[in-house]
Amino acid sequence: QVQLVESGGGLVQPGGSLRLSCAASGSSFSIYTMNWYRQAPGKQRELVATITGGGTTNYADSVKGRFTISRDNAEKTVYLQMNSPKPEDTAVYYCNAVAMVFGILRDYWGQGTQVTVSS
Repeated sequence: QVQLVESGGGLVQPGGSLRLSCAASGSSFSIYTMNWYRQAPGKQRELVATITGGGTTNYADSVKGRFTISRDNAEKTVYLQMNSPKPEDTAVYYCNAVAMVFGILRDYWGQGTQVTVSS
């Protein structure tokens, strides 16, 4: 099994910055793609950013140029640097990892961390 624990959420002012972290732990696993999703009240969960094991990144159009996803493979941690956040970025942010555990590839999810963008 893989456990994902997010941290770094909270209240941030529009135009400020915030960094989310997600640390993976467990035994005998290999992580491939790591993703950040978010879900705002009354809306479906949406993919925000993706980073592959090789470091290739992809972003939702709504956050391009403002958010940056990165990962530390040695620490099994993925980050989401949120610059110039907007009120519409308010949501619960979830970390997701595609990992191989004992030969089985599957998705793992964190518990989510609330991000509120407000003045």
